[in-house]
Amino acid sequence: MTFLVSALFHYLGPAFAVLLFARVDALGVAWLRIVSAAVLLALWRRPWAALRRPLVLVWGALLALMNCCFYLAIDRLHLATVAAIEFLPVVVLAALGARTPRNAAAVLLAVPGVYLLTGVHVEHDALGVALAFANAALFAGYVVLAHRAARDPALSGLDGLAAAMLVAAVVVTPLAGWAAVPAFGDPVALLAGIGVGVASSVVPYVADQLAMARLTRAAYALLVALLPATATVVGLVVLAQIPSAADAAGLALVIAGVALRREAPAASRPRPAARPSPPPRPSPAATPTPASSGSRGRR
Repeated sequence: MTFLVSALFHYLGPAFAVLLFARVDALGVAWLRIVSAAVLLALWRRPWAALRRPLVLVWGALLALMNCCFYLAIDRLHLATVAAIEFLPVVVLAALGARTPRNAAAVLLAVPGVYLLTGVHVEHDALGVALAFANAALFAGYVVLAHRAARDPALSGLDGLAAAMLVAAVVVTPLAGWAAVPAFGDPVALLAGIGVGVASSVVPYVADQLAMARLTRAAYALLVALLPATATVVGLVVLAQIPSAADAAGLALVIAGVALRREAPAASRPRPAARPSPPPRPSPAATPTPASSGSRGRR
């Protein structure tokens, strides 16, 4: 359920970003998204102690670079193309966890389904393609680090996320802060930027942490295949965009792949041998006292 929430809001964010691209540069949108999300999460969680963790520092830097590459890529390429490229390394993560024939078959079903849904076609823009692949590699790193944070018993996943977003805000400011300057004179752009931060970072990243706390990394990676399928359903319900036959086939393959996959049963741990119980101690009433022994001897 939490992942479905993440998938739904994943596509509300780009809807807000479309409004911003006409007013603010792509890097400026990335800055507004990260900083607004960082402020909201910090006010909610107050994650100051988590800032000392090396995992959080690396995660935050990765989030900053990933968002910059994503917005620069969709500024040059179609969103469907960037989404399809983004899914490729995630498939590798899912395949690494597919250690049974059933799970391998699930991956083999999901991959062509995503291809049919996204309609992959690489435009003649070498820089855009390079940015899309950089975003894909960083997204795979996000899955690994976010999953590790969600499973770290010494670090609350949500506190780690809030701290990582603060680190991302620091890292992204010298890279993209200058591009967001025009938004400060435009209240609509600022409100849209906050909307992008909430819809694209706060809600889906929080949902990711809740889902990752219960799912293996491979299971989450395969569920990412639901993102294009969710986009098709949202387009049908909200925008009355009837999917083509290829879209319907891709949707069916993705759903079949996600439904086919099963979590591996937890390895049975040998139980420690039961300690032999000590012999029962005789009760005081059953232990003869010296006086009673002597009386018995005199009788």
